Amino acid sequence: MPPDSDEKPARIANNSPESAISVSKLSKIYAGGHAALTDIDLEIRKGEIFALLGPNGAGKTTLISIICGIVSPTSGRITAGGDDVIRDYRKTRTKIGLVPQELTTDAFETVWNTVSFSRGLFGKKPDPAFIERTLRDLSLWDRKDSKIITLSGGMKRRVLIAKALSHEPEILFLDEPTAGVDVELRRGMWDMVRKLQETGVTIILTTHYIEEAEEMADRIGVINGGRIVLVEDKAALMKKLGKKELRLHLHHPMQTIPADLSGHDLALEGDGNTLVFTFDTQAERTGTTRLLGDLDRLEIRFSDLDTRQRSLEDIFVSVVGESS
Repeated sequence: MPPDSDEKPARIANNSPESAISVSKLSKIYAGGHAALTDIDLEIRKGEIFALLGPNGAGKTTLISIICGIVSPTSGRITAGGDDVIRDYRKTRTKIGLVPQELTTDAFETVWNTVSFSRGLFGKKPDPAFIERTLRDLSLWDRKDSKIITLSGGMKRRVLIAKALSHEPEILFLDEPTAGVDVELRRGMWDMVRKLQETGVTIILTTHYIEEAEEMADRIGVINGGRIVLVEDKAALMKKLGKKELRLHLHHPMQTIPADLSGHDLALEGDGNTLVFTFDTQAERTGTTRLLGDLDRLEIRFSDLDTRQRSLEDIFVSVVGESS
């Protein structure tokens, strides 16, 4: 049965046929008064990989649970593929696959049976060839007859993904899908996600691994304190907020940065052996020429230099810090 809601959903003016998921003025307040989500507006485009980032308790799982019809919203409206997730619950639920954080599945059932059963729950006709292909893509084929209880944590995680894919959804939610999975298997899952995207599946990913979002996502959303604080194309985000570091490896270590260099954004690292200059790549003048001139004037010599682009993790920490 669909979750109950006392509030009649309002219409979304900007609900586009190109939106896989459309969320408007979504709030969730629990009985004790805790506001888990407040006025969430979010559009997720068809066929994209959207990474939703946020610290623990930010509201990521609550948002996903409401979109998937597991938790009732307090107010607002959500559509999946143009259909209301409350009013058209059965229809929208067949469009969505969900890989939850928790490793909950039938411990004493076999891999093959549990995935096949999940497909049947959505009214799909049996398709052994599709189930086999899914299990092979997830490196589970050799364990198809194994009981879930005998599998490692990483394999159980992959079984959850197989179950979510069993009914061939057009929208897939991956809530911390690679938690507890080793690096090699994680990269294998990334490859699988890219293949799914190539077939037109829209993928919404929550993750604690910043490099996962940096590697996979087309767009990045950041949620903090139950509010969406940023949504941006990944490339544009890196370009707009990204800074570079010029790292100068000194001939002689410094104890402190000379007062004559106080006009530059400088820090010392590596026991004073490395002078780090941070500059804005979008500024009309980065200040590097002036810095190098000041170093020469002060006779501060360096043996080598290199640059480092500010990472998505740096940006995430900055955005969350500003919104707290």
